[in-house]
Amino acid sequence: MSTGILPSPVTAGLTLPPGPGRAVTGLAVRQIRRGGLVVAVLITGMTALVTATYAQVMADPAAAGSLQALAGNPAIRTLFGSPIGLDTAGGFTVWRVGTFTAVLLGAWAILATTRITRGEEDTGRWDVLLAGRVPLRDAVLRHVTAVMIVPVGTGCLLAGVLIAAGTPASGAVVHGAGTGLLGVVFVAVAALAAQVFPARSPATGTAVAVLGVTLLLRMIGDGVPALGWVRWLSPLGLTALSGPFVHNRGLPLVILAVAAAVITLAALAAAGRREIRGGLVAPATGRRPRLGLLGGVAAFAVRRVLRPLTGWAIGIGAYYLLIGLTAVSVTGFLADNPAMAGQAAAAGFDGLGAVVGFAAVLFAILAMPVGGFTAVRMGAFVAAETDRRLTLLTAQPISRARLLGAEIAVTMGAGTVLTTIAGIATWSGVTTVGGDLGLVAALSGVWNTLPLVGLSLGAAVFATGWAPRWVSVIGAVPTTGGFLLLVVAESVAAPDGIRELSPFAHLAAVPLTGVDWPATAAMTGLAVILTVAGIAGYRRRDLRS
Repeated sequence: MSTGILPSPVTAGLTLPPGPGRAVTGLAVRQIRRGGLVVAVLITGMTALVTATYAQVMADPAAAGSLQALAGNPAIRTLFGSPIGLDTAGGFTVWRVGTFTAVLLGAWAILATTRITRGEEDTGRWDVLLAGRVPLRDAVLRHVTAVMIVPVGTGCLLAGVLIAAGTPASGAVVHGAGTGLLGVVFVAVAALAAQVFPARSPATGTAVAVLGVTLLLRMIGDGVPALGWVRWLSPLGLTALSGPFVHNRGLPLVILAVAAAVITLAALAAAGRREIRGGLVAPATGRRPRLGLLGGVAAFAVRRVLRPLTGWAIGIGAYYLLIGLTAVSVTGFLADNPAMAGQAAAAGFDGLGAVVGFAAVLFAILAMPVGGFTAVRMGAFVAAETDRRLTLLTAQPISRARLLGAEIAVTMGAGTVLTTIAGIATWSGVTTVGGDLGLVAALSGVWNTLPLVGLSLGAAVFATGWAPRWVSVIGAVPTTGGFLLLVVAESVAAPDGIRELSPFAHLAAVPLTGVDWPATAAMTGLAVILTVAGIAGYRRRDLRS
């Protein structure tokens, strides 16, 4: 009788999973693939659009001279960067959207990195993972590498889009490499912050503060020629110093690559020196209990929003103070260059030759960050539910409508505070430089955006009830999506029906003109409908866990 080797009853008929390292990498990619794809498409799409419209912008012979005059205006350089190579499609594109896309990519890199590293560790989802064969340092490395794929891929796509549009390949490669390396740097910064601090909130706040400081250094270096050297201390300044399509310098890109490598190595070294769920900075111990704003559901919602509201208020207030300080200089420049003012009017930005018109345009844009804030807050509410931080609260005799309603009211109140701060900051800046903008006019301009902010909040609430995994994306559709739709429609001369799908097309230019009350009522009504539908969906669905 012969004997054979029988398959193990445990493994017979089963496919063994890949190694633990590959599984961790796959998990990290799965966590960031949707957001990374959206950011990459958004950045490359905006770049392609601006490049395609360059010939139309330069059709007027007076436009070339007006664009070159931008280099002599400190306010323009401070806000948008030094305009170089504006006589080429590539240089014009880099100047017009390069800073915006770089900040967008850096912000996404920070939020994604802290979310899938420190955030997952804080909520205990890494406990079982780290109890196996994957050490903490390896887990951090694989998650950080997965996030870095997005800025690297975005940089490659940028270069490809610019080359396909007919711009010189050398400049396209420099711009794509600079943008990608900048994103990698901020992934590394966020990873290091996630190892230093024992919680996601301070890690994210610190990394975002670094992004803000580097943007400020770039603005100072561009706006004050005597301090131009400070741009070498900023990743955003280094991308500008590379001079795509004009200078095509390689040294700034080498510095960015070295900085990314050094910061990444520091993050991995820090990961190897700390405890799980800990950080190099020990959390405060033995402090007195903080019992304020714990007396009810609404008070607790206020308590949760205070810290993020403070950070957003500082950022928005500082930006709009700068807008106010430069308003007189920018409007004076446009008044002296009618060709530029005419192009701005053709693009839908009329009245930029006066301070009130300039303020009206910038106040309309305010709806994007404030609307984004409301979407992020509703996303945080869903995250608290998913992480079971609301379990004990929902077990109390408190209706779901009351719980979500308190969050909605507090979030809308916080959005109102942000818009008010922007109005006061703008008025303060304009008054400081002797401009003509009253406080009432400034406040009326920023408050005019509140229906659009409410529409963004309503969309986020609707997603909270019916599609909780998509809260942040759906909440950004009315503001960020609406603004992009308007820009695209104006750039390609789309039919009015397409243009009017954007809420921004119905937003009056207050304080340059009066409030469009029918449009305001329509947006407010739609926001209420979405909110009511979202609350109904939240009451019917199961809690996430």
